[in-house]
Amino acid sequence: MTQPSARICILGGGFGGLYTALRLSQLPWEKSQKPEIILVDHSDRFLFTPFLYELLTGELQTWEIAPPFSEILANTGIRFCQGVVAGIDVEAKQVYLEDGNQLAYDRIVLALGGKTPLNMVSGASEYAIPFRAIPDAYRLEERLRYLEESEADKIRIAIVGAGYSGVELACKLAERLKTRGRLRLIELSDQILRTSPEFNREAARKALEERGVWIDLETSVESIGKDYISLEYKGQVDTIPVDVVLWTVGTEVTPVVNTLPLKQNQRGQLVTTPTLQAVDYPDIFALGDLADCRDAEGQQVPATAQAAFQQSDFAAWNIWASLTNRPLLPFRYQNLGEMMTLGMDNATLSGLGLKLEGNLAYIARRLAYLYRMPSLNHQLKVGFNWIAQPLLKFLSS
Repeated sequence: MTQPSARICILGGGFGGLYTALRLSQLPWEKSQKPEIILVDHSDRFLFTPFLYELLTGELQTWEIAPPFSEILANTGIRFCQGVVAGIDVEAKQVYLEDGNQLAYDRIVLALGGKTPLNMVSGASEYAIPFRAIPDAYRLEERLRYLEESEADKIRIAIVGAGYSGVELACKLAERLKTRGRLRLIELSDQILRTSPEFNREAARKALEERGVWIDLETSVESIGKDYISLEYKGQVDTIPVDVVLWTVGTEVTPVVNTLPLKQNQRGQLVTTPTLQAVDYPDIFALGDLADCRDAEGQQVPATAQAAFQQSDFAAWNIWASLTNRPLLPFRYQNLGEMMTLGMDNATLSGLGLKLEGNLAYIARRLAYLYRMPSLNHQLKVGFNWIAQPLLKFLSS
């Protein structure tokens, strides 16, 4: 009697989840051992998040940065299930979806990512816009178009948080709105990009200055209203009129993960072993934003797309190893550097001995991310479009 094939459920179709699924489908399974791989995500599309900013300036289109899972997973043998995870029974090894469906599993990958908390300040959940997903970009686009078509002399935008997301948003919006924009970047600490290399920080400071973005350091947000934001600086509160507030601060783990009987840190992230397994539950793998992971060298793994991309290789290998009686490999994180867009045709890149800024860094960033696109078919479609667009513009001029 043949053993039924194992089922691997991967929850979350971001960098961690999708790339784990793709890698699993490529590993050398014996025919009798080949598992059923199911990828579950609430959306029907994968989002290449580093390119989300380019939607605001029209540099890229939605189809380029958010291909459908059906297209990516064609001919891979991976089954896609669109749905929202309502609960997980780690003892019975069952996943429950909001539509009533349930999925049994032998191995599970938790890669549900995080979400931007909007409950930190009064009024943020009602009036602030996060910038993490396609619906966020569409909501902001709709608001910007309304303001651009209005008779307002200035379009006033406050961006809370001067990390990468806040800085990149500020530069893109400043270029889109030009002299009509009045942008304010609000940061609680005493410098922008606090955890980033000095080279990136200086390039960003220069780019923001050139684009006229006002920077409020050591400033906290007291409250947000329909058309204002109240800021506190050194004990003094000022209320400033705004048209848009963008919130880029913080990440919180989805409540489904918080309810699991697994070891968690103070932020609600799942504590994992260096092999990316949940403590005391070797059939559960966790990666990306929801995982508190220290690698084989004991270094804390950052909650970045780069780290999730690297973790996916190890997660896939270790699941394969655990199902084929092979030794598991501890994750080893390699910091390959950081890239950041600073407007149209401008970026910065640092890492692996390289330091680039300006147009050359912009091109290098584009090519590096093109290489990371999830399928060769999509890489070719996007790459061809990037080549064709300038030619078509030239021919039509």
